[in-house]
Amino acid sequence: MPVTTQHAPRARASVPGWAVWALAAAFGIAALVSGYLVYRAVRDLAAAWTGTGPTPFEFSGQAPTAAPGQTAVPVALEASPVPWNGSDRITILVMGLDYRDWESGTGAPRTDTMMLVTIDPVARTAGMLSIPRDLWVEIPGFEHNRINTAYFLGESFNLPGGGPELAMKTVESLLGVPVDYFTVIEFSAFERMIDEIGGIYVLVPERVKISPLGHPSLWLEEGKSYRLDGPEALAYARARKTEGGDFDRAQRQQQVVMAIRDRVLSKQMIPTLVSRAPALYRELAQGVRTNLGFDQMLSLAVLAFQLDKESIRRGVIAPPEMVLFQNLPDGAEVLKPVPDRIRQLRDEIFTVTSAVGPSVEAEDPAEGARQESARLAVRNGSGIEGLATQTGEYLTEQGLQIIEVGNADRLDYEISRVIVHSDRFPYTVRYLASLLGLEESQILNQTYADPPVDVVVVLGRDWQVP
Repeated sequence: MPVTTQHAPRARASVPGWAVWALAAAFGIAALVSGYLVYRAVRDLAAAWTGTGPTPFEFSGQAPTAAPGQTAVPVALEASPVPWNGSDRITILVMGLDYRDWESGTGAPRTDTMMLVTIDPVARTAGMLSIPRDLWVEIPGFEHNRINTAYFLGESFNLPGGGPELAMKTVESLLGVPVDYFTVIEFSAFERMIDEIGGIYVLVPERVKISPLGHPSLWLEEGKSYRLDGPEALAYARARKTEGGDFDRAQRQQQVVMAIRDRVLSKQMIPTLVSRAPALYRELAQGVRTNLGFDQMLSLAVLAFQLDKESIRRGVIAPPEMVLFQNLPDGAEVLKPVPDRIRQLRDEIFTVTSAVGPSVEAEDPAEGARQESARLAVRNGSGIEGLATQTGEYLTEQGLQIIEVGNADRLDYEISRVIVHSDRFPYTVRYLASLLGLEESQILNQTYADPPVDVVVVLGRDWQVP
């Protein structure tokens, strides 16, 4: 039976409750900072930290559960929290477990949420990319399946690193970026942590009905501001019965992410965070599984407090451009990814466009580029054989220094782009843009402390050597 594909209407997609887990992850980090301020009160708890929590999640069903992933060395709270060591971008896969599986206790759960968080300590930026749970992808070592089954398969087949490791590899394959760490969070821990800070405040953009777990349902009216407790905040972030369905839900989840950030970072919250630190730390230890070490979480918390609200980029993999609805032979409906569009969104969130200042003085961009002597890599993302070699030779003839020629992370780029790893080469960037005919949106800045190359040219199918 043939597979059929059609463009998706806006309201029918299935986007997971990713921001719920982002909130809990961000909250946990804030709790750790507060824990440092009162370290004597939580010293015993810190000593129990192993990097996967005091005890990993357990399920009562028959399916085998993998051993926890990487285990970090406990760090004493006497160590002062210092900023992240600053040289590399870090990515964290945040996952939340499917509540239906969690509640039934019949075995390893699927993920209800997958969201990739990135923090760039050099550029002082962050990003969050939501991944739909019904996205139809290849699971490494298995056949194609919904992406939310990666965690389940890793746990059930007792693979090295378990569900988190297989989920990380699956997302790496989908997005073409390395995933450094994972965090798995469960519903009740999120609710309790929200309650510990006294709730959050949201302005409701449209009338919505929420159904907090274990509590009566209620309507929130458009244009009104509400204080939500833990169960209400979770229900608000997960509600999907509005005109836009899951995509309205994604917007509310982004709103809740910023609401909890504003709440935690407000000056009046400092005394509360200090006094609640032991309880917050207990919730974190009991409800979070991660391979981040305690010292790493403290360092990330310090960095998170330094980020401006405007520097946090957010996005959701959604129709009509990034996914299509696809009917499988058995009638099940899944989301077919459009790789080039998805990775274009990835680039927008995981890199930053910005103006840079020159390190040399020159009126002619070509002359300025020669003086800068930037190290360039040319990578073929078009799938056209020999394009990178021909382009490298062409750019060398134009006076540029090409030190690397090879293939890109994939070979189906439609649009070329330039990725700048240092802000010291503005003439080179301008000169490349003129030679390749690039628009500003195709010039991306992704800074590193000691990059092997200064500028990467990724060639798409839109480029032909003159």
